[in-house]
Amino acid sequence: MPSMSPDTKTRRARAAASAGLALLLLAGCGALPDKPAHIALYDFGPGPLAPAAPSAQPLPPITLADLDTSASRLEGTALNYRLGYDDPQMLRPYAGSRWTQPPLQLLRQRLRDALGTQRTVLGTLEAGNLAREGRGIDVLRISLDEFSHYFESPAASTGLVRVRATLVRGSPSGEQVLGQRVFAVQRPAPSADAAGGARALAAASEAAIGEIVQWVNQQGR
Repeated sequence: MPSMSPDTKTRRARAAASAGLALLLLAGCGALPDKPAHIALYDFGPGPLAPAAPSAQPLPPITLADLDTSASRLEGTALNYRLGYDDPQMLRPYAGSRWTQPPLQLLRQRLRDALGTQRTVLGTLEAGNLAREGRGIDVLRISLDEFSHYFESPAASTGLVRVRATLVRGSPSGEQVLGQRVFAVQRPAPSADAAGGARALAAASEAAIGEIVQWVNQQGR
C-alpha cells in the first residue's frame, strides 16, 4: 500500500478535526435549555360594553383605600388551583398561565368602576383634602382572602373568591366603622384547566363585586 504524502495526511487530519468539532457543536446545541414556553395571560375581560345607567339619587363620594399587598399571599400573578379531594391546604400554580396583574388589583379596578356608576370615587389624596376641611368621607378597604380554582373532584370545579370588606367614615376626629363583611362566591368552571379556572374566577369576582357594591350603598346612606 503506497504511503500518503505529508499534504494528504494534513488534509485528512484537518477534515477529521472539523468533523469532530461539528459533532461537539451539535451535542452542545442539544444541551441548551428549551425556549420559554408561551405564557397565557388572563384578566377579567373587557367589562360591560355599555355604561350603566346612573342612579336617580346620587350617593355621597367614596374612596377606595390604597392596597397593602405586602402581607398578602396573593400579591403575585400566579393563577392558582386547589385539589379539595386531595390536599386542599396546598395552593398550586398553573404552569404557563398568569394573570396580567395581581388578582387584588384586578378586583379593585373593577370594583372602582362599579362604584363609579352611582357615586363619585375619589383618590386618596382628594379624600384626604376633604377630611382636612372637616368633611366626612367614606373609605372602603378590601382584602382578598381566597382566589383559586377549586376542584371538588377531577371532574367538578369552581372559581372560589372570598373578599373581606370594611367600610369606615373618616373625619378630623377619627374613623367610625360603618360595617364589615366577608363575601364568599363560587361560580362553576367550564373546563378543568387554567382557561376554565380563569373564566370561573372572573365570573365569581363580578358576582362578589355586585354584592359588595349593594352592601356599601346600603351602609353608606
